[in-house]
Amino acid sequence: MSDPGTRVAADEPRSPWLRGGFVLAAAFIGFVTVVAGAVVFTSDTSGPDPGAGTARPPVDRAAVPSSPPPDADGPCPELSDTRQDVPTAVPRGVTWKLFGAVAVPSSGASGPAVTGKDVAHCYARTPVGALLATSQISVRYLAADDWRKVTRLQMVGAGRDAYIAGRTSAEKKPSTDRDGGAHGQIAGFRFVTYEESTSVIQTVWRFPDGRMQAATTTVLWRDGDWRLEYPAAPVAPTPVGSLAGYIQWGGV
Repeated sequence: MSDPGTRVAADEPRSPWLRGGFVLAAAFIGFVTVVAGAVVFTSDTSGPDPGAGTARPPVDRAAVPSSPPPDADGPCPELSDTRQDVPTAVPRGVTWKLFGAVAVPSSGASGPAVTGKDVAHCYARTPVGALLATSQISVRYLAADDWRKVTRLQMVGAGRDAYIAGRTSAEKKPSTDRDGGAHGQIAGFRFVTYEESTSVIQTVWRFPDGRMQAATTTVLWRDGDWRLEYPAAPVAPTPVGSLAGYIQWGGV
């Protein structure tokens, strides 16, 4: 069970896209995010440990790239997670922190190894690394102050540039829809497929009124890190009635 006594400070962006209850438009993503509340928990310690049971040779520190600066792309430090088995339970060692009002997961073994104000990157090339990348990037490219930086550094796909252009145009127009609304939090996941260079994951988002939606996302291993794919025709989320068939997982 999660430890209800664990609290961490919120990393609050100024972006109106994630402030004051704004519903992140389905035109820009396949799902909606964020629930009010500042309680963040440490994940259940049951389930596979990404770093356990793997003997590693001594590391030549001189050959290990130095850590890239936050919010910049570059060589990533080595991570200890090397397990290629897809999780069948809650990954161990995962902690949650609020980005705005969305709880996002991280792990010392699986990433992100480098976290700046907007960009969180450098993930292990493993199933757990892919899961954490999916969760972090999906929230940050919508909610970060400098969402363009997140999008350009951490997203690939035929629809990426159209997304940037469409959102840039939309933000120039007056809107009364950015205040008030329903938000959701990560509630569960399941892997659709996993290979070392491609991972397809379904994430369930739960809203305050109990509704849940499942969004399917793909991350691709490109240039030494996982990147979120934004297709030319994003698939809309689908309603789900329960977490049956999913691994229950979340920070609030």
